Amino acid sequence: MEIGAYSFGDTPFNSNNQQTDTATATRNLHEAILHADAVGLDYFGVGEHHTMSMPASSPGTVIAAAAAATSQIILGSAASIIGTDDPVRVFQQFAIADAISGGGRIEITAGRGSSVETFPLFGHDLNDYDELYANKLDLLMALNNSPDGIVTWKGGRRPDIPGLAVVPRPISGKLPIWLATGGNPGSSARAGQLGLPISYGIIGGAPQRFAPLAELYRRSAATAGHTGDDIKVSVAALGLVAPTKEEALERMYQGWYNLNVEMGRLRGWPEPDRDAYLVQAEAPGAYCVGDPDEVAERIVHLHGFMGHTRHFLQMDIGGLPQEHFLESLTLLATEVKPRVERLLARQR
Repeated sequence: MEIGAYSFGDTPFNSNNQQTDTATATRNLHEAILHADAVGLDYFGVGEHHTMSMPASSPGTVIAAAAAATSQIILGSAASIIGTDDPVRVFQQFAIADAISGGGRIEITAGRGSSVETFPLFGHDLNDYDELYANKLDLLMALNNSPDGIVTWKGGRRPDIPGLAVVPRPISGKLPIWLATGGNPGSSARAGQLGLPISYGIIGGAPQRFAPLAELYRRSAATAGHTGDDIKVSVAALGLVAPTKEEALERMYQGWYNLNVEMGRLRGWPEPDRDAYLVQAEAPGAYCVGDPDEVAERIVHLHGFMGHTRHFLQMDIGGLPQEHFLESLTLLATEVKPRVERLLARQR
């Protein structure tokens, strides 16, 4: 199983718990990706958001910079909000990153996204949410599947492309494209029908409740005749690794609180409740918070339900201090990953 991390480039807080600046957040994110590569993580995803607390608004830009400074880690969006972006530009940005990386390490994860801030920002109507996503996903796949880089495409939500070159091309000819979902059954069926790998964002509730969705995905893929290596599942979740469970719980709580205050202001969420946090941080809750043994056991336990091939954690939520983020990345690579491998080997 691949083990990794993802981030929205959360803006750090100072010692007075006041939010600092987004430039520091961007530099911290770049440093974290380089560190993840150095310690041996398999994957790092950069998610798209457009808020002061989560300013990683251009995953392709971050990934291209990281591609030049890393050597082995797989880099991808987690996710690109494809409905409100231009798929041509998204594809070109990631193809450039692929060229910079030397090929084979760059992926796109296409999502509808909970970041509804993109709709007014880019001049779209939120009522067109589903139609925009379906239309632009179709274009993204047409761009990726073009055998010679000359693209002809017609769609209702964007001007047609009348046989034009879309360059550069990925080194291997195509980029891996995943479909992201937060649990919508239609998205699971769509990914299976299209033969795309799927990434489940599990940020609340009991994670095993997603098992029927993974089964729906695989069944839809089989019905559509897709049985190759692209039929695979990944899981994105919140979490944090520390030397002890107590340290992990305390370190993550302040960031969790900060994030929920911000989301409450933007989206009307209720006041953060520490008891609600602790429920999610303990099994069978969704947060992988603990020492390396517990986090590894939680990942392997979920694998028994999901059969997933990649598990990656968002750990820097709400401005987690950078030193704790880097330590968690180290523990995830050097302690959790080998434990997961040993536990899975025993089950074979």
